[in-house]
Amino acid sequence: MSEDEKAGVETPRPASSETIKRLEEEGEIAADYLEELLDIADLDGDIDIDVDHGRAAVEIVSEEDGSRWLKRLVGKDGEVLDAMQELTRLAVQARTGERSRLMLDIAGYRKGRRRELAEIAEQAIREVRASGSRQALPPMNPFERKVVHDVVAAAGLVSDSEGVEPERHVVIHPA
Repeated sequence: MSEDEKAGVETPRPASSETIKRLEEEGEIAADYLEELLDIADLDGDIDIDVDHGRAAVEIVSEEDGSRWLKRLVGKDGEVLDAMQELTRLAVQARTGERSRLMLDIAGYRKGRRRELAEIAEQAIREVRASGSRQALPPMNPFERKVVHDVVAAAGLVSDSEGVEPERHVVIHPA
């Protein structure tokens, strides 16, 4: 199994109603876990649950004045967010007995990062098309690589991941 597959970044498939029900259950379990965590840390936040691209998606949001505190839960370059996502996935797995591919976002960090990564990928795509040469991007975590792979595929080019963590990166190839 590749590092990307272990991280749960495979391509989504259409979800059946049974799958959607299971993913909604994952979201509910995750929300309960995160609410307890927020209570322990004495932080305010609302939890939104959704199903997005074939996985449970949970986001901790807050009103403007509280988002400053939530950003501490994101950490430098999303490191704390990644750790919290993994802990939340483990909490879901402990309750369901199945591995979870749940995505966690806090204070819109992943949403904003997705926009930044799309811009980076689009610039690299332009360079690949102009030069006809492959383009290697800087090392990225599995979430970031998945975003770039999706943008590249939508543009009709091919990309793959090379290297080992923490230096694993996306390489974009000419068509």
